[in-house]
Amino acid sequence: MSEADTAAVVEELARLSEGELASVDAWWRANNYLTVGQIYLQANPLLREPLRPEHIKPRLLGHWGTSPGLAMLYAHASRLIRRTGQQMIYLAGPGHGGPALVAAGYLEGTYSEVYPHISPDEEGLRRLFRQFSSPGGIPSHVSVTTPGSIHEGGELGYVLVHAFGAVMDNPDLVALAVVGDGEAETGPLEGSWKGISFLNPTRDGAVLPVLHLNGAKIAGPTVLARKDPAEVRSLLEGHGYEVVEVEGDDLPGMHHRVAAAMSWALGSIRSIQESARSGDWDGRRPRWPLVILRSPKGWTGPDQVDGVQVAGTWRSHQVPLSGVRDNPEHLALLEGWLRSYRPQELFDDDGSLSDLVLDANPEGPLRMSASPHANAGSGSGELVLPDFRDYALELSHPARHRAESTRRLGAMLADVYRLNPHDFRLFCPDETNSNRLGAVFEVSDRCFAETAFPDDVALSRDGRVMEVLSEHNCHGWLEGYTLTGRHGLFATYEAFAMVSASQTIQHSKWLEEGAQLPWRRSAPSLNVLLTSTAWRNDHNGFSHQGPGLIQNVITQRGSVSRVYLPPDANCLLSVADHALRSRAYVNLIVIDKQPQLQWLSIDEAIEHCARGAGVWEWAGTDDGSADPDIVLACAGDVVTMETVAAAAILRERLPQLRVRVVNVVDLMTLPRPKDHPHGMGDTLFRELFTDHVDVVFGFHGYPGAVHQLVHGRPDADRFHVRGFIEEGTTTTPFDMVVRNRASRFDLVMDAINNARRTPTGAAELKEWCRAQLDLHAAYVVEHLEDLPAVRDWSLGDWAEDG
Repeated sequence: MSEADTAAVVEELARLSEGELASVDAWWRANNYLTVGQIYLQANPLLREPLRPEHIKPRLLGHWGTSPGLAMLYAHASRLIRRTGQQMIYLAGPGHGGPALVAAGYLEGTYSEVYPHISPDEEGLRRLFRQFSSPGGIPSHVSVTTPGSIHEGGELGYVLVHAFGAVMDNPDLVALAVVGDGEAETGPLEGSWKGISFLNPTRDGAVLPVLHLNGAKIAGPTVLARKDPAEVRSLLEGHGYEVVEVEGDDLPGMHHRVAAAMSWALGSIRSIQESARSGDWDGRRPRWPLVILRSPKGWTGPDQVDGVQVAGTWRSHQVPLSGVRDNPEHLALLEGWLRSYRPQELFDDDGSLSDLVLDANPEGPLRMSASPHANAGSGSGELVLPDFRDYALELSHPARHRAESTRRLGAMLADVYRLNPHDFRLFCPDETNSNRLGAVFEVSDRCFAETAFPDDVALSRDGRVMEVLSEHNCHGWLEGYTLTGRHGLFATYEAFAMVSASQTIQHSKWLEEGAQLPWRRSAPSLNVLLTSTAWRNDHNGFSHQGPGLIQNVITQRGSVSRVYLPPDANCLLSVADHALRSRAYVNLIVIDKQPQLQWLSIDEAIEHCARGAGVWEWAGTDDGSADPDIVLACAGDVVTMETVAAAAILRERLPQLRVRVVNVVDLMTLPRPKDHPHGMGDTLFRELFTDHVDVVFGFHGYPGAVHQLVHGRPDADRFHVRGFIEEGTTTTPFDMVVRNRASRFDLVMDAINNARRTPTGAAELKEWCRAQLDLHAAYVVEHLEDLPAVRDWSLGDWAEDG
């Protein structure tokens, strides 16, 4: 599309007829009225009688200040949708503007469709008002209960990453992302403007950011609102945007200016996309449009209260009139405020919306509150997966062969890319090769819309492997991608998953609440692979050593939380296949990328992962005829090796001690069934762990996690957990387990100390273990590597007869 053609289209779109202006303004006033009503009223929703204190809620909660601006943008976006048929979703970064987005869904009719008791009449209005921020009602944010939402906004900073994720591989969608000026101060938001550096206009949709500067946050000014406007413009232009600014509070002037700005933005987007999709594109990153909206905080609300300026200040952020039930003057101000929107023009006699308001709405699924894109509806459905068995390692015996387990997963993911050219992406902070997943580059380059140089490798605008050195961006892009119906995997170093841990928690909460809503479609799971783990970041040091995300995930509801600790490549393949097929879970998979001993054949791995935990009979000296003297349990790849090595030492040096080895791959089998749906039944738990024998448990994460999970099991105090205890530095691999008292020698001594009986030779074996630890300490300082007997350890030939 030529510049002249674009200008003509924009000019036509921007022209507001008298009828359009009247309808859009009525819709906006109706939204403001409903917003105020939700904050204040529990009765008399249409002001059929003068307001009285009993009409007011006993607890006034909610946020008014940002809502009028959000509603203005929504009204004009809907106008453009009606004019052009553009598919669009609305993401409200200022999530505190929840009542405005709930009101939008009600005005569009979607709310009554999904919640029939909130009917489009006076009684429905009363219920709409009463439920807001009330017990048994809805939250004050743009939460999962809000039709059309994929972004709550309660925790600030993620609106742009969700928007960019939503439009990837979604060419017909525009995500309107409103960035609040308070939100713009957060680190995640500051890092997310660069999303346009990863969009390809030929195959992706577009994000339209609107920086909504109303001047204040909850108790003071915001940085960008107080900056020289030229500096703000320069900042955003430096990120690569073409900026248009809208400012004021005059009516109808603001309607005309907002209409012109939004029309220009949509026209620019369509021009960029049409040029790219017609082949008339030089490959350079486009300058995508961005709107800055400056409108007063609390626009159209009380100007002054008790002689103090409220409108345009931080005082309008929440509830401008707080003493309404007890202060007649405040009550009169509230009634005047509500009547200023002329509700008699907005509602018919029965409380239904007037035609003047309804005329502003798009139809059917074009309504932003009814968009299938915002309800997991953009993808083609289930992910097409190859047979994971095709990537399995062939094993003749356990613990003979070493391999980089994640490299096998990388080969599988390459074929997932081949089979799903529009519905799957890998998101990784510049670590795809480092994490041994580089086989995906056989199929797809890294995505990059900025300038590519000749010596770049696997980098192009057409790539679909998403690498950016920001956990927040990667995590948030995947969230937006899955909530709109596509599938993916976020892979990162284990320690730095904590950078985005709060996002993991917030997404879990979203899925937990979404599961309670029958109208919400089940979205693909959020799959997180943690590698470069705490135990094998010996070269990077203490800053890279932290297994904390496990703790976060296990505390979420069992309906959502899943934690897998596959000990080898074949178990990893089985677990990954299950995770990629699943929906509405947070699947946390933890395994290291370094060469590691392999334990199970693919058939054994499938059976083991299906059960979640099992006895490795070949590793112990327990034939099942009687209870063992001690149970050695393990969950996690490195501690599994240490546990099996400990069992081998006991087999060789104390053969009369009956040792059972239990490996746990699905961590959530440890709780009781009533605490988690994966929790194993009492009978199986006793089969594995007995109900009275002590258990020495080698665990990948913090020991407290296992104690938390086995709470309520028979004699839970008999579990003695060895895990990461915040001991780390730049050192050798084996020294990491020694420092955290989880080495094979520590486990042997624990086994002896806690076994039901003490065989002859136990004291000598403990002394030998101490001597080995002393030998290790001296050897690593002298030789800068681990003892050969440890470094090169495997089970040996005896396993053939075991």
